[in-house]
Amino acid sequence: MKTLLQDHERLEARLKEIPQEPGVYFMKDETDQILYIGKSKSLRNRVRSYFREAAHHHTPRIATMVRSVADIEIIVTDTEAEALALEANLIKQHQPHFNVLLKDDKKYPYLCITWGEDYPRIFITRKRRKDAKSRYYGPYVDTGLLRRTLQISKRIFPLRQRRQPLFKDRPCLNYDIGQCPGVCQALITPEDYHKIVQRVAMVFQGRSHELIDMLTAKMMKASEEMDFEKAAIIRDQIKGLETLGAHQKVALPDDTISRDAIALSADDEHACVQLFQIRAGRLVGRLGFVAETDSGTPGEILQRVLEEHYRLVDPVEIPAEILVQHPLPDSEILAEYLSVQKTRKVTVEIPQRQMKAELLEMVERNAQYELARTQRFADRNNQAMEDLAELADLPGAPKRIEGYDISHIQGSDAVASQVVFVDGLPAKQHYRTYKIKNPTVTSGHSDDFASMAEVIRRRFRRYAEDPKKQRVGNPDWPDLVMIDGGKGQLSAVVAELEDMNLLGELRVVSLAKRREEIFLPGEKQPLDTEADQPGVMLLRRLRDEAHRFAVSFHRKKRTARMRRSRLEDIPGLGHHRRKQLLANFRSIDYIREASPKQLATVDGIGPQLAQQIYEYFHPSTAS
Repeated sequence: MKTLLQDHERLEARLKEIPQEPGVYFMKDETDQILYIGKSKSLRNRVRSYFREAAHHHTPRIATMVRSVADIEIIVTDTEAEALALEANLIKQHQPHFNVLLKDDKKYPYLCITWGEDYPRIFITRKRRKDAKSRYYGPYVDTGLLRRTLQISKRIFPLRQRRQPLFKDRPCLNYDIGQCPGVCQALITPEDYHKIVQRVAMVFQGRSHELIDMLTAKMMKASEEMDFEKAAIIRDQIKGLETLGAHQKVALPDDTISRDAIALSADDEHACVQLFQIRAGRLVGRLGFVAETDSGTPGEILQRVLEEHYRLVDPVEIPAEILVQHPLPDSEILAEYLSVQKTRKVTVEIPQRQMKAELLEMVERNAQYELARTQRFADRNNQAMEDLAELADLPGAPKRIEGYDISHIQGSDAVASQVVFVDGLPAKQHYRTYKIKNPTVTSGHSDDFASMAEVIRRRFRRYAEDPKKQRVGNPDWPDLVMIDGGKGQLSAVVAELEDMNLLGELRVVSLAKRREEIFLPGEKQPLDTEADQPGVMLLRRLRDEAHRFAVSFHRKKRTARMRRSRLEDIPGLGHHRRKQLLANFRSIDYIREASPKQLATVDGIGPQLAQQIYEYFHPSTAS
C-alpha cells in the first residue's frame, strides 16, 4: 500500500470522508501499525492540516510521521472532553511511537509499588517496566528527599523489608522489632497488608495531611475503646508523619488549596520541564521531564506533559488548581477532562496574583537550572565523542560504540558481554551476553584470545555471509568496537575480522587494564594519551560497563551450575524433581535445612527419596 502523500486521489477522498465533529484519529503506516493518536474538536480540519500545511511548518518529528501515513481511522465523540479521555486511554493502550514526547531520562528515579502482588514491594527505580498492575510515582528530581521519605515511611509503618525471606520456617528479626508484619510466613493477610501499603501510597500522593486526619480519628476511637496499645502505635505513626512534613523545603500560604505549578526552559535541542506539587501549603514533590524542543511550541509541550502525567496518576492525586507558564492549546478541554476524573472542579490558569506568579517564577528558575545542567552534560559528552573520534581516526563522532569483555574463573563458566553506548550513553536494550562454546576453553584451561575471537565472529558473521548487507546508516552497525585487553586480544580480533573480510569497514581499538593504554590494529606502541582525556574516559566507562555486565552474567551462570551440580549427585533425583525442589525451597541452603517430612511435601518427592536427600546433606545421620 502506498502512503497517502504518494496517492493524492486516495488522500483527498479520505479527507472528505472525515466529519467535522470532535473525536480521535489514528495515523497508520503501510503495515497497519499505529504511528500516532490525536484528538480534535474538528476531526476534518485537524487531520487536513497535516497534509495541507507547507512542509516547513511541521516539526521534524511530525514531518517524518506524515511521510509514513498510509491510512487514517477515526472515532467520533460527543464532546471534546470525551475525545481527550479517549485519546488518553488509547495512547496508554497502544503507546504509538510518535506520541512519545518525553525522553526516557534515567537521571530521575521513580517510586514503584507492585500492587499486583499479594504483598506489594515498595522500591526506588530508574526504569518504568511494562506492568499494568504496578504503580509508579515520579519521576522525582530530589533523589535525596525521595530516599528519606521512603526510609521514614518504613520506620512509621510495618512493611516487608526483604524481597526473599531470610528463613523458611520463621520470621527474621524485623518481625520481632515491629518493622515487618511477618510477610514471609503470611502472619498478616494480603488484604490487611494492602491497607498498610495504601497508607504509604498516600504519603507519595501528597496526601500526608489527609492521612494524619484519618489516623487521628482512628487513634481517638482506639482510645475510647480502651485499646491504649493500638492508640500508642497510631500516635507514633502520626508523629512520624509530622516529622516527615518538617523535611519539606518550601512552605507556602493559602494551605487550603492543592495545586500543581508547571514551567519549562528550552534551548535549541531540549526543553526541561519542572512540575511542583503543592499540598496543604507544602512542596511535597518536584517532578522533572525532558522533551525535544522541536516537538512543539512551549504551550503544546506543557499540554502534552500534563496529559501524560495525569494519565498515569490516581484521581485523588489531581489537584484543584494547575498553574501554567504558557497558554495551553486546549486548556479548557484539559480542565474539563481532569474535573471528570477527579469528580471535582479543576482549573487551569496562567497566574496573575503576586503569590501564584512568584511560585511559577520559582518553578521556571528550577527549570533553567535543569536545562543548564543538561547542556553541561551534553557538552561534556560531545567533547568526549569528538576526542575519541580523533584518537581512533574516525570520520566523525561515533554514534554507536560497542564494548566486549570476557569473564571466567580459570576457564570455568566462560562468558562474554557486549555493551552498547549510543551518543555516549548506555543503551541497555542492545546489551547482549554470550556463552563461550569453544571446546578448548574448559575448567583449568582458559583462552581469552580464542574466546574474544569467537564472540566477534558470532556478532558479525551475518555481515560476512551477506556482503551486500547495509553498513552505513544501519543502527546495528557500530562506528567503533572496543576490546577489553591488550595487543593479544586485539590481534585475535583483527585476525578474525580479516578472515571475514570486515577489517577494512570496522574500526577496532583495545583498552588495556593496567596502564589504561589504547592500542590500534597494526601499531606496536599504544596511543599517546592522557588518563583524564575526555575520549579516554569515555572508553573507560564503556570498558567498566562491559566488565560489570560480563562478571554479573558469569556469576549467574556459575551459581546456576553449582545449584544443579550439587543436586545432580543425589541418586534418583531427575531434572524435573530438581526443578520442583528449587521452586519450592528457592535455594540449596533451604533444602539442606529441611527435614525429611518437609522434603516429602514436594510433588514427586516420596518419603524414601526425601530421606535420601536428607542423608546426602547430613551424612552423619545415615545408618
